[in-house]
Amino acid sequence: KDSSHLPLEQRQEINFDHPSSIEFELLIDHVQRLKSGKHVEQPIYSYLTCTRADETVNISPKDVVIIEGILILTNPELRDLMDIKIYVDADADDRLSRVIYRDIVERGRSINKVLERYEKTVKPMHLQFIEPTKRYADIIVPQGGENSVAINILTSIIEKNLSGTT
Repeated sequence: KDSSHLPLEQRQEINFDHPSSIEFELLIDHVQRLKSGKHVEQPIYSYLTCTRADETVNISPKDVVIIEGILILTNPELRDLMDIKIYVDADADDRLSRVIYRDIVERGRSINKVLERYEKTVKPMHLQFIEPTKRYADIIVPQGGENSVAINILTSIIEKNLSGTT
């Protein structure tokens, strides 16, 4: 969601691991438009300034639309637009190491701030909102993104969909 109207200090306190941080209405509209063959202008979000950028990315409709994100299965209306729902089940240690790397390298945060945020919001939100959405998944992929068998199966499903032999 656009929070440019808030002071930087308040924007930095936004809990981006809570479903309320996602502009689901816009995302649902974009998915519906893409599925009906229309282009969309996707907002670009800066985690450094905690605001939307002025520019957008033009997304063209395709035969396969992949929606990714840790909170996408929390919204029933969005789930209803999905043909296949996939939950990538990553180990807690792997999730923590990714958060540490991303927040330090890409977002310029200190290790203390990263660990504090992980304990205060990331881990509790995962347990409260993300983990429970497994039940909505058609496919649960264990071992995070390292499961080559699951990746090959998903690739095969997408290729069959694209070739029209589903």
